[in-house]
Amino acid sequence: SMSESVRAVIAQHGATMTPGDVFALNAPYAGGTHLPDVTVIAPVFDPDGSDIWFYVAARGHHADIGGLTPGSMPPQSTHVAQEGVLIDNFRLVAGGEFQDEALRALLRGGRYPARNPDQNIADLKAQIAACEKGIAELRRMVAHFGHAVVQAYMRHVQDNAEEAVRRVIATLPDSSFTVSLDNGARISVAVRPDHAARNAVIDFSGTSAQSRSNFNAPLAVCKAAVLYAFRCMVAADIPLNQGCLKPLDIRVPEGCLLNPVYPAAVVAGNVETSQAITDALFGAFGAMAAAQGTMNNLTFGDARYQYYETIAGGAGAGPDFDGASAVQTHMTNSRLTDPEILESRFPVLIARFAIRHGSGGAGRRRGGDGVVREIRFLAPMAVSILSMRRTTAPFGLQGGGDGAPGKNHIRRADGRLEPLEGCAHAMLDVGDAILIETPGGGGFGKPPER
Repeated sequence: SMSESVRAVIAQHGATMTPGDVFALNAPYAGGTHLPDVTVIAPVFDPDGSDIWFYVAARGHHADIGGLTPGSMPPQSTHVAQEGVLIDNFRLVAGGEFQDEALRALLRGGRYPARNPDQNIADLKAQIAACEKGIAELRRMVAHFGHAVVQAYMRHVQDNAEEAVRRVIATLPDSSFTVSLDNGARISVAVRPDHAARNAVIDFSGTSAQSRSNFNAPLAVCKAAVLYAFRCMVAADIPLNQGCLKPLDIRVPEGCLLNPVYPAAVVAGNVETSQAITDALFGAFGAMAAAQGTMNNLTFGDARYQYYETIAGGAGAGPDFDGASAVQTHMTNSRLTDPEILESRFPVLIARFAIRHGSGGAGRRRGGDGVVREIRFLAPMAVSILSMRRTTAPFGLQGGGDGAPGKNHIRRADGRLEPLEGCAHAMLDVGDAILIETPGGGGFGKPPER
């Protein structure tokens, strides 16, 4: 979805950019996803500094960008301002000069300012360094091959991806699928291929209207999920790029859950609703049953600490494969902090991390199992969980069984278990633990008779 952010920067600043400029944004309605994801974008000028040849971008999830709760993933937000500091096309570096004072004012401003601006600034400087590395490598390529050749090969990469997706479209029938969320909203998608023209319409008409909850997914997130799903259907080893979308006409009604308008809250749309979009697409393709359908977003913190992680679960099964167990699925694609690192940097203890056996759906091909993760706190801490598939189950396909829904609990220091809803915030004391049981994936095909 970074391409949408780059487009937004070009639209606002393209005519006034100068060498040494760098921009930052997290605005969900200007190509962003949710506020913790901050994108840094820089133009790459020709040697004379007159023409822009390329753009480079680096996106990073910031541990905290403000908002109602530490970690900037508030479960109950209803307005985007409650989710943190909004950065809308901010000139982070002007002509080579880092705008420290203006940036600090931005991060400290608003009703819910960032809790640790120094950490945000360090992360942004790392993102700038990543962009500078990209600029240096592009200039090295141009010096070796020439600008025209580099541009031509960039087009070749997109053209090849476009052709690969057109071959996938040739195998798809007309189909539709609807996925329900725990909050009662639904995502409906129709896939209408035109085999003669070798293109397809991906139509999300019938999807629920935007919600007062934070499960609204910005349009950039919806497009990214479509891009991901079609790339997964391509057998060839191609890089993920915008060429995959050229044969696709993506239709998303304005004001629906997948194309909300300001000031809709969006923090869960990027991390949770995106998973449901992906499952709906794979369901329409008939390619695989639902994965766990959630990222199990866990945040905890206080004035000193802020931490965020996503927790693995079960993958869905397909016609010729079982679902994998204890993996990050689809839109997550992230690693988990090593226990030794987590316990050395935060006042926590990993009490349990195990496979949740039997949680995958039954079938000719079984869904993958989820996990059980229990974190005990050695200091008082505010804890938030943002999750889905707690009241609805990851669906099976072609007669396969559903995966088991997830469960959230607090285990108090005296051993009492207190249930938590899928989206919840709680204060935990010394000795208390958060216990998360993640969903299993759906099964595929009827189970064999025994």
